[in-house]
Amino acid sequence: MNSQDVILGLLMHHSLSGYDIKHKMETFLSYFNNASFGTIYPMLSKMEKEGLITKESVMQEGKPNKNLYSITEAGQYQFKQYMYSPIENDEFKSDAMTRLFFGEFVEAHIMVDVLEEFLNRTKVNLERLRQLYVDCQPEMSPTQEICIQIGIHNSESKIHTLTQGITRLKNVEQK
Repeated sequence: MNSQDVILGLLMHHSLSGYDIKHKMETFLSYFNNASFGTIYPMLSKMEKEGLITKESVMQEGKPNKNLYSITEAGQYQFKQYMYSPIENDEFKSDAMTRLFFGEFVEAHIMVDVLEEFLNRTKVNLERLRQLYVDCQPEMSPTQEICIQIGIHNSESKIHTLTQGITRLKNVEQK
């Protein structure tokens, strides 16, 4: 999976601007995918040159023109190829998890602070996912709903484990 696959998938429903694509990545897809404008716009340009999408400039009153991107038949074919291809292994990167792995090299209270920050961020993310689920559930496909539910359950599990870990490290610190 790469940014091209995600963009093509987003364009399967209807035309979108680069801003709309970024917004969908920051909301619906943020639990398992991310991309910056620095990734999205060069990818859109590349895909347009490859004939996978087209760009239409839409005039807006009092604003700069808006570029709307639409998927072509070649783009639909490319997206279907992705959907039928073997599933790739998930990638997971976490600064907090890396620090936790090497936590033996600093004082326990430092790691408690790291875990508490990780816990707070996870709680914020969980609430964001829950709100997204409430706000968007009526218009979600069953498969999109499953994605959000996985994110919610994983966040709940992470909160449970982090809370236990903080208690454990505080006990180590007291000894």
